[in-house]
Amino acid sequence: MTWSLDFSPLVPEPVLWVGGAIALLLVALLMLRGSRGALLRALALAAVIAALANPTLRQEQRESLANIALVVMDQSTSQTIAKRPEQARAIRDKLEAKLGAISNLDVRWITASRPTGQRSGTHLFDELNRALANTPTDRLAGVILITDGQIHDIPKSSAALGFDAPIHTILTGRPNEFDRRIEIIQAPRFGIVGQKRSIIVAVRETGKKGRAADIVSLKVRREGQPDEIRRVQIGRRAQFDMAFPHAGTNIVEIELATAPGELTPVNNRVVIAAQGVRDNLRVLLVSGEPHAGERTWRNLLKSDAAVDLVHFTILRPPEKRDGTPIHELSLIAFPTQELFSEKINDFDLIIFDRYQRRGILNSIYYDNMARYVEEHGGAILVAAGSSFAGARSIFRTPLARILPAVPTGRVLQQPYKPTLASDGRKHPVTRALPGSGGKTPRWGRWFRQIQAIPQRGRTLMSGINNEPLLLLDRVGKGRVAMILSDHPWLWARGFEGGGPHTNLLRRIAHWSMKEPDLEEERLMASAKGLKLTIERRSMEARVPPVRVQGPGGDTQTVELEKKGEGVWRLTLDVKRPGLYKMQSGELTAVAHAGIADQREMSEVTATPDKLSDLQAATGGGAFWTLPEVGLLTSASVTNVSIPRVSVLTAARVLHGSGWLGLKDRQAYVTQGVKLIPMFNGLIALAGLLGLIALMWWREGR
Repeated sequence: MTWSLDFSPLVPEPVLWVGGAIALLLVALLMLRGSRGALLRALALAAVIAALANPTLRQEQRESLANIALVVMDQSTSQTIAKRPEQARAIRDKLEAKLGAISNLDVRWITASRPTGQRSGTHLFDELNRALANTPTDRLAGVILITDGQIHDIPKSSAALGFDAPIHTILTGRPNEFDRRIEIIQAPRFGIVGQKRSIIVAVRETGKKGRAADIVSLKVRREGQPDEIRRVQIGRRAQFDMAFPHAGTNIVEIELATAPGELTPVNNRVVIAAQGVRDNLRVLLVSGEPHAGERTWRNLLKSDAAVDLVHFTILRPPEKRDGTPIHELSLIAFPTQELFSEKINDFDLIIFDRYQRRGILNSIYYDNMARYVEEHGGAILVAAGSSFAGARSIFRTPLARILPAVPTGRVLQQPYKPTLASDGRKHPVTRALPGSGGKTPRWGRWFRQIQAIPQRGRTLMSGINNEPLLLLDRVGKGRVAMILSDHPWLWARGFEGGGPHTNLLRRIAHWSMKEPDLEEERLMASAKGLKLTIERRSMEARVPPVRVQGPGGDTQTVELEKKGEGVWRLTLDVKRPGLYKMQSGELTAVAHAGIADQREMSEVTATPDKLSDLQAATGGGAFWTLPEVGLLTSASVTNVSIPRVSVLTAARVLHGSGWLGLKDRQAYVTQGVKLIPMFNGLIALAGLLGLIALMWWREGR
């Protein structure tokens, strides 16, 4: 129960203050003149002012509320090394006992585990903020962090905390721990295939003074190359070249040998994974004549940022003789010599869209194109029209030796829906095309197909009477694709709901240009932490086992499990971090298994420095629990030294040698209030009249 005095003036406060000032002046004047009854006049004036102030005596019944202490347990990855888990458990047990002995204190434990999603590093204050959402800040006595001090979400100032309470740190680990690590200063995220980019790293050392001039060895591992040993100085930058031999993920691993007495070797290895991208792909599109599907091809290729398109349409064939003078024609002459002889190897893909022999290209140019595919690894895509079945077909040229199907001379014209052949359900170009599920595809019909007899390659789509519609083939070093219809544009126009023309045509074009993600025979590997996932794509009914070579040279052979049409996959738990090499037949793949959070493990030595500014602003402190020297054993790490905990009412510095302080917030809840007026009613009036009468009596004597 508490008492207090409240005032509710009967007149405005300025009037009350002016009246009080005038009363003081009158009393002072009477005192100076020595007037009789001056003291009684002063009492009477005071009674009048008090009555106008209307004082009220407040009696409250209060219930005291407990102080709240938040204790955040750091369970990030760096807390799993060097017997820190046992040390953290011992700290919690002893701290729990000390806090439990304090009366009127509510202790709330918070666990900050490893981050998920896109976050990296240790995020203790994120967890603290979530706990504060259910914690009244006027009852918060303090925050205690049990951590190694390596925290990555520390607020820039104490004002950003949102509370006024000390933050203390009880540190795991020991002072001046010795550790070496590799720091990545510069690393590429991508590179052009066939070129090189620079990697800059430095070896950092903590906890060992006077050894900055040490020379250490770095082992550099690259795909398909022998290991390289480089000698570098600690603290100095070292530069390496990273080659990009192929498109897709390229990996370089740099490893530092473990030094005696080092805290942990987990940060002695870094992996740089960068994407190899091909320089802009050059595509030559030759349309035999203007038609409705021509713009479909042009729009598709022009919308692809990775493609540089050169497009020609034959508008005036040589046999067209209308007597127009050459100098009056605004058409561009078709540069056959330049395109198909001098610069043919500059193109990654040549597309013939409804093209037919019309005396523009002679036999030597067709022969050049065949050798461009066979010997130079080029690609040709034929989008056939009706002319492919006739006497002017490009099949009746030296190009025939690389085409996968022979036209019969028939053009089939009737409504049909393109369907996936058995190989098409396995091949990445057509597998899982939108709308292909079920017995009948959910896309629009086509109306024309050129009949042809497959000679080689794979048939991915069928049309009328299961006749081949889409064929892909590897010829020598290059590739050839054939679409035996000129009606994909119907899907682009949305006829009968349209179809996946963009997916289909783009995949065909990029497969022809050797896009790694569209390879039908491919071995891939990826890792998340110490879980290694191996995936094999194949058109065959079975795939050979995979030989896995670990970073230490140890090998094992595993069988993959079939996960779908043309896909086999297996996930392995590996014990050692590092670069793993996989081989299945002639296919190879590499992946790095290890710590998933490089930021978290980049610095692992315990330190109070990162929180020092925030603790100085809040009055908190940092405390070591183990001595700097001595052998760490399971018994010694549990013998931790915990500071004494005190609850203080008013203090700016809430820590000292061997003790930490919590604020006594003296919070309470009011259960009842009783108000007692002090100048009210007849009693107040009688007292005031009595003082006035006594004053008159004294002055009248």
